[in-house]
Amino acid sequence: MDPTVWRILDANSNRAREALRVMEDHARFALDDATLTELAKSLRHALAEALAPLAKARAVVMRDTPGDVGTQLAGSGEYQRGTSLDVVRAAGKRATEALRVLEEYGKTVDVPMAAAVEAIRYRAYDLEKRIVHVADARARFADVRLYVLITQALCRHPWQEVMRRSAAGGANCFQLREPDLPDRELLARAEEFRKLCRELDALCIINDRADIAAAVDADGVHVGQHDLPVAAARRIVGPQRLIGVSTHNRAEADAAIAAAPDYIAVGPMFATNVKPEYGVAGTEYLRAVRQTTSLPIVAIGGINADNVAEVAAAGATCVAVATAISAADDVEATARSIHSRSNTTEG
Repeated sequence: MDPTVWRILDANSNRAREALRVMEDHARFALDDATLTELAKSLRHALAEALAPLAKARAVVMRDTPGDVGTQLAGSGEYQRGTSLDVVRAAGKRATEALRVLEEYGKTVDVPMAAAVEAIRYRAYDLEKRIVHVADARARFADVRLYVLITQALCRHPWQEVMRRSAAGGANCFQLREPDLPDRELLARAEEFRKLCRELDALCIINDRADIAAAVDADGVHVGQHDLPVAAARRIVGPQRLIGVSTHNRAEADAAIAAAPDYIAVGPMFATNVKPEYGVAGTEYLRAVRQTTSLPIVAIGGINADNVAEVAAAGATCVAVATAISAADDVEATARSIHSRSNTTEG
């Protein structure tokens, strides 16, 4: 057996394990994300299992670190890492490159091992993508505390005025929710809605309709349990637009997290007339989801100035409000009150 092959396999098994550990630690300590940490850990264990034949073979015996010419070489960008996310990207690239080498050279000594490594390589691509995706979503929602849902029928004042007054009170994310409008009328409304969101420097989200969101160049789309799944919506709106998913219980939340949206909505937090068919999920549900993921969590359902602090303390990234603001006499004052009380989050 060619000793060169064993040295290559040994070196790249070390590279892959080290890179996966870097990604796991970022998920664990930087993102504090239990789901991503478990994914990284399971991937590292899968690699160890796949490479078990090497531990019983000659790879380590053939190791020659002092005589390895590669230890004296470094690329021009080897020591350039601007952020912790740059570290993850570099580790992801290193992991997948090492796995590809293991896969190719592994074919010469153990075909089943090579096949197992190939499957792990695809999982490593997905892990890197999800870690970066979560970090990006958190950054885009970093300044959002008050997310207002706009339905003309619920507005005491013209919906445009509700948006302007809400923004004056601190809202900087709006969702257009008009399920009963015909398509052409909805498109026209969405175009006006998006234009006003730009004017207010607020995120623009379209409810349910990924096609409308893409057509008007909205910032994203929000889908429910009976709407398009995240993967299908992503094909329509593209990688740069936000996708949010409504959830009402742990099974729905777990499935949503696995689908890699940009945020998840949890609720109803309290009794509401907007969607009475869903029972109250409550803040304990919010706390449970918060322990599972570091994705932005939008709390929704029956939230007002009197109970928003309870929701914020349970771990919501921001709160979504419909009737409490849209139907208020003084929209700006109501929005300001809810916004100010939503900033008492736990660490």
